[in-house]
Amino acid sequence: MGWNSWDAYGLRITEAEFRANVAVQAAVLRPYGWQYAVIDEGWFMENPEDRPKPATLRFAIDGFGRYIPVPARFPSSDGDHGFEQIGKDVHAVGLKFGIHIVRGIPRVAVKANTPVEGSAFHAVDVADQGDACPWDPTNWGVRNNAAGQAYYDSLLRQFSGWGVDLLKVDCISDHPYKADEIRMIRRAIDKTGRGIVLSLSPGPTQLEHAAEIGEMGQMWRISDDVWDVWRSEKPFPQSVYSQFARVAAWAKYAKPGNWPDADMLPLGELRPTPGDGVARKSRLTPEEERTQVTLWSMARSPLILGANLTMLDGYTTSLLLNRDVIRVDQMATASREVSREGDVVVWTADLPGGEKALAVFNTGDATATMDVDFQKYGLTRERYRVRDVWEGKNLGRLGGVKGVSVAPHGCVLWILRRGAGGLDLLEGD
Repeated sequence: MGWNSWDAYGLRITEAEFRANVAVQAAVLRPYGWQYAVIDEGWFMENPEDRPKPATLRFAIDGFGRYIPVPARFPSSDGDHGFEQIGKDVHAVGLKFGIHIVRGIPRVAVKANTPVEGSAFHAVDVADQGDACPWDPTNWGVRNNAAGQAYYDSLLRQFSGWGVDLLKVDCISDHPYKADEIRMIRRAIDKTGRGIVLSLSPGPTQLEHAAEIGEMGQMWRISDDVWDVWRSEKPFPQSVYSQFARVAAWAKYAKPGNWPDADMLPLGELRPTPGDGVARKSRLTPEEERTQVTLWSMARSPLILGANLTMLDGYTTSLLLNRDVIRVDQMATASREVSREGDVVVWTADLPGGEKALAVFNTGDATATMDVDFQKYGLTRERYRVRDVWEGKNLGRLGGVKGVSVAPHGCVLWILRRGAGGLDLLEGD
């Protein structure tokens, strides 16, 4: 659980903006478990506005060919300090610090043939100049050899010195899938002795790689970028709706240390660089935002918020601070889709103490009204003490709920608790 700068700041976040968001995260979100604060792509670009014109991009790198924060945007990095001070300050307020990179070695380092720190190798020994990320103009791929491993070792020594707790590596889990580079990064992390979470992007990671990628990373994206749209449309090929099938397919692979990642939550105030680039509030309706948070939580996806935290509104905050929803995301087991009938999708999950979570989603464009019999969805035939999580209401002891009305693109989420003193069986049992 945490916050990432991409949805609100794109390539352009500054140190002042990052610190302002960290202050809100520490004060408002941290008590509820939102612990990672992540600087996404672009921190090493002097002129990120020129990203559409790669030939004119300018980068900040050190003498060993490694990107460093641009001092004009991150003043505390001046004097070769990198993100060391920011890392310390993030830790001081009880949060964990993360950064984003694209796999590979900077092309400018290869052109200069910089030495690889801690080794006898140089950048030309490392780079595979026939391997480039198809959508990123900054790096060459890294060879699967001693030089390549030495380069990644040097990167992770640098990041460990900055206090990095989460490393998001892009263009590596798809576009294409680069198992060799993932494995080198995994080795380099392990050599640091620091418990750095490895997050792999952008997806869609293929199901046939589930076992292998689970041995190397803690979280991996199961789709390309998800923006604030209900159904896919240009220029947004992924949507909240498109994630229903993906999270259902990946749910069985979610376990401690392995988290299929449905992508960030584009809620609240956004100022994105990609897509249409228009500063806006999330285009999702309140019902759609609630559905996204519920689906991600039922699927045990990482919850990484994209909103500008300095502009949080009351409704967005209420979505983020619901302790029952967070408990489902963080503590559920056996999360699964149990029914898909027309526009109605039902998920269940097990919670500690014999409790159950049951979510009913209406993916259609009209209100859905139904009777929900708990037994139909694999639950035992007994009465449960039922709590409506989003409405904050106790509904009593029930074996089901009659006349449930679910708004278009909306959902209900119930926590079902067994009564004290044993089972409360329904009449006839």
